Amino acid sequence: MAPPQPKAAAKPAAPVGGVQKAKLGKPRNYDLGNGVMRFSKSKMFHKKAKYKFIGKKHPKAPKATKPTVVVKPIGGEKNGGTRTVLLRRRTAFYPTQDKIKSKPHHKTFSKHVRRTRPSLTPGTVCILLAGRHAGKRVVLLAVLPSGLLLVTGPFAYNSCPLRRVPQRFVIGTSTKLDLGAFQLPAHLDDAYFKKNKKSAKRSVKRKEGEDIFVSKKAPYAPSEQRKADQKLVDAAVTAAVRARADRKLLRGYLRAAFGLRSSHFPHRLRF
Repeated sequence: MAPPQPKAAAKPAAPVGGVQKAKLGKPRNYDLGNGVMRFSKSKMFHKKAKYKFIGKKHPKAPKATKPTVVVKPIGGEKNGGTRTVLLRRRTAFYPTQDKIKSKPHHKTFSKHVRRTRPSLTPGTVCILLAGRHAGKRVVLLAVLPSGLLLVTGPFAYNSCPLRRVPQRFVIGTSTKLDLGAFQLPAHLDDAYFKKNKKSAKRSVKRKEGEDIFVSKKAPYAPSEQRKADQKLVDAAVTAAVRARADRKLLRGYLRAAFGLRSSHFPHRLRF
């Protein structure tokens, strides 16, 4: 008895219009969000095997150029015998002002879509990776319209005041605080943290006998409004810490700075 023959695969049905659309596949390199690509430029250089074409030159064929002038003979004595005449006359009108070009205003940076990592929610304990407070653990309060994160130490725990931090310089941990019904004051926005250039440039009065050419900058001093806002926000955060059963351990966790030892590998840690 002959072995059974495998059944032929059924052909896909032809589309109604008679034309089959090509399937669009996912590109090799794609955007992960906030302008970060899946593969780097050097990785794509090797994936596309562009190193095979280094040094190879393919000269372009010269294009046929149309003549712009023509030489015409002329008569008359002492006229040279020929004249070079333009085939296309130059324009007789030149505008005195350049045309105003309309630029797309809807693609400005202030109107870009802000995407925040899902692990960064209000109340999350984060680790700062850059700046003068690098290594400190802070509490995330809110995500501002500019995409920056508003964090606080609290100041009584690790001397980290209210400040804005980009999310790429932050590690979100699994520790979260329940801030309850705490509402961030409306005036704590991006304009609140802008520096006053005039106050930053003011100089300190010199004492008698000091060099007049040595310029001194006045040390930074927080305003009374800044101090009041810091106390208001820290009161809500410390109350959330006291409400937990492991408040003593959490208080020490926020005060301790983060660091790596020789036996620690960042890609193996669970935050």
